[in-house]
Amino acid sequence: MGYESITLEKGMYHTPGGITAALESLDPSENYRDTPLEGLDAYQRQLKRFDIKVAGPHSDVLAKFFSTSSAAALFPEFISRAVATGMEAENLLPDIVATTTHIESMDYRSIVSNMDDAAKELQEVEEGAAIAETAVSIRDELVELKKRGRMLVASYEALKFQRLDLFAVTLKQIGAHIARQQFADAVKALAAKATAVAGTGKALAYNDFINLWSELDPYRLNVMIAAPDMLKSMLALSQFADPATGINFAGTGQLSTPLGARMLRSDALEAGNMLGFDRNFALEMVVAQDVTVDYDRLIDRQLERAAITTIAGFSVVFPEAVRKVALSA
Repeated sequence: MGYESITLEKGMYHTPGGITAALESLDPSENYRDTPLEGLDAYQRQLKRFDIKVAGPHSDVLAKFFSTSSAAALFPEFISRAVATGMEAENLLPDIVATTTHIESMDYRSIVSNMDDAAKELQEVEEGAAIAETAVSIRDELVELKKRGRMLVASYEALKFQRLDLFAVTLKQIGAHIARQQFADAVKALAAKATAVAGTGKALAYNDFINLWSELDPYRLNVMIAAPDMLKSMLALSQFADPATGINFAGTGQLSTPLGARMLRSDALEAGNMLGFDRNFALEMVVAQDVTVDYDRLIDRQLERAAITTIAGFSVVFPEAVRKVALSA
């Protein structure tokens, strides 16, 4: 079946993977190798079918989607992709999440294991002796899942002559807000399970970094997240007067620490708090729903009100892989 003869309908959004997966099953991208359409996915080929340009200086107006009922079925996916682009641009979760689990329910329990000091050492096993066990079990508490999103309120009449690339800017901003809020949720989950390092005083000192690094052993300190005030205090330390650190910050906007960890800022942390952890073992992201758009309203009622939502939560896999510097009052 060629891409120009596919019948588009709302039901495609109900299929696993959404409309893109439904279209790929009918019109596989692998059939277009070594053709002018190579590099486009099945949804993008449908945009080409209806000559809808969604980006660039010559992008079409929003009304182009509603020129036919078939083209209108493509509009919710346009919104989802624009929101997802905004989320990706602001997404810091890949820097802190060890693994992502997708589920199809609202109830989820992560796993826990008894990784005490003896288990970490993996001592030599004598001939005929029993091998030490690591017990893995299901946690008692459910992972808290949070629904994040925005309600898109607009009328078709108000927007029908607006360019799609301009409309996408608003959608990308919605995606950026969702990404920032999910990052804040992740930081709060880490802070709730973190153990405070010893010897923290009223003012941040370089020794706090040393204690943080030392107490994480055998885990690696590769990510740090600081409240804004802690970030300012850290930059004022003499150890951060290294010219290479200043050049890197001025040139890239990225902060490095004397211990080589990636430094991130978060308003989700209380003042005087800073987290240090091993991103390979600390955090699990649980996704119950990727970016979803209320497609019925968008297709049948031509905008009006449509919800853009996502559902996710976070669980700390190994609490001992997370430490916290908390200045005393």
